[in-house]
Amino acid sequence: MRTRYYLSIPDSSALDDAGLYAFRSRGAEGIASELQAALREDGLFQRWRAAQDDPDAVDPALGETDPDALVHGEQSDLQLDLVVTTGLSGTVFKQRMRLLAGGHWRLHDVKSA
Repeated sequence: MRTRYYLSIPDSSALDDAGLYAFRSRGAEGIASELQAALREDGLFQRWRAAQDDPDAVDPALGETDPDALVHGEQSDLQLDLVVTTGLSGTVFKQRMRLLAGGHWRLHDVKSA
């Protein structure tokens, strides 16, 4: 089942302190592209996993990917609005968002895609 997540990053400048794995981009297109790559590929997960005290104890399900994930972003001043369509579980999706944006994002709605 595919799910559509509607979320925002209220102030993209706050991403400067989002952590080690934070988005590098600050614009809607760049962030959408980075998020899409993080959902489609396992590079972000592998970097995070390798940094854990016991990488072998990390649940491999958190490394799941969706090669068909799509992310669309729009920007209004400093706020970014993103629409993500993916088959990944909510747990995996939220873990990737926490790595990329820390606590600087808000989930507004979730619908079947």
